[in-house]
Amino acid sequence: MRLANPLYALITLCLLAGMLESALAAQAKVSAVRTWAGPEHTRLVLDLDRPVSHDIFLLENPHRLVLDVPNARSTGSMPKPAEFGDTISRLRSGVRNGRDLRLVLDLTAEVKPRSFVLPPQDGQGHRLVVDLLPRRRATVPAPVAVPVAVAVPRRVPAPTGGELVIAIDAGHGGKDPGAIGKGGTREKDVTLAIARQLAVLLAREPNMRPLLIREGDYFVTLRGRTIKAREAQADLFVSIHADAIPHGNAAGASVYVLSTSGASNEAARWLAARENAADLVGGVTLEDRDPVIQTVLLDLFQSSTIDASFELGEAVLQRLGPLGGLHKVSVQQAGFAVLKSPDIPSILVETAFISNRREEQRLRDPGHQRRIAAAILEGIRSYATNRRPDVMLAARP
Repeated sequence: MRLANPLYALITLCLLAGMLESALAAQAKVSAVRTWAGPEHTRLVLDLDRPVSHDIFLLENPHRLVLDVPNARSTGSMPKPAEFGDTISRLRSGVRNGRDLRLVLDLTAEVKPRSFVLPPQDGQGHRLVVDLLPRRRATVPAPVAVPVAVAVPRRVPAPTGGELVIAIDAGHGGKDPGAIGKGGTREKDVTLAIARQLAVLLAREPNMRPLLIREGDYFVTLRGRTIKAREAQADLFVSIHADAIPHGNAAGASVYVLSTSGASNEAARWLAARENAADLVGGVTLEDRDPVIQTVLLDLFQSSTIDASFELGEAVLQRLGPLGGLHKVSVQQAGFAVLKSPDIPSILVETAFISNRREEQRLRDPGHQRRIAAAILEGIRSYATNRRPDVMLAARP
């Protein structure tokens, strides 16, 4: 019997090894699998080195979600059970067909999955995102999702009496910590604490009702914040933040309202969507009107809203000054997305500089947080006395 040439066998093995190495190199690498539990849905994120295709299907008895990612392998960390939230009870991963990555999520209830792939942006690479939305029974009407480009109609404020709904927006939250002080203080924690204090104070006011845009440590998109305020028919919108600067020792509070250029950009966004032309703005419909008239009407509404925002901002800024000084002695203008509701007077309050060690310590103090909330309340009272005397007079015993 003739033996194979050892040289040929060695070459064959090298070729096979090279082919295997090439095949593995062509696989997408999943560097991390992350989960995030919010108030409305649970999110699963796969961090990738390239775009991928994927397949999702659900299993019952018990409820499970299976995610298959062809030609991919996991090379990084998996989320900890403490990060699963209430929807996921267990997460497993494995290899399917020798080349594909399979994730199996054991669920505590029936869900409706929604998935999409995100390209690299904001310093992050390719991502595959799977949202697990609660599936409601047919007897309970599901809420209508509001697209980003569509605004929610607001009610027309009652000419006399009624109440003021104050939307309180605690900046950042969840995966977005905001600025972090030198002592480790996170902006998202400070803003939520002040927002809660303000909500308590407003709840004690006759004819005023607070609305917390986020009530806990979870992420809300910028557009989602304004949409929630509009859904609740808010009369005022107050966004709370803590400023930061990489170098130097800046200090003091600032208040911002929407810039004119920001208003113009927002008007263009409104009018670009056909649905928006049918929304009520201050009680006047833009539907079936000449485009020029639409633009003029919306510009009038936004100009009036910015004027009201300035008045509210000045009242709040005046009362924040004695607490620790002002970084800007007058109300500033900027194109912050949360300020862009055309008919809700909106301000963004930079309470202090979290990057300043002294101010960071004060921002951590519950007593100082209450004083900031009380100053904002006094500014709201002053504004309402001038702009909505009907509400303030009706609130008197």
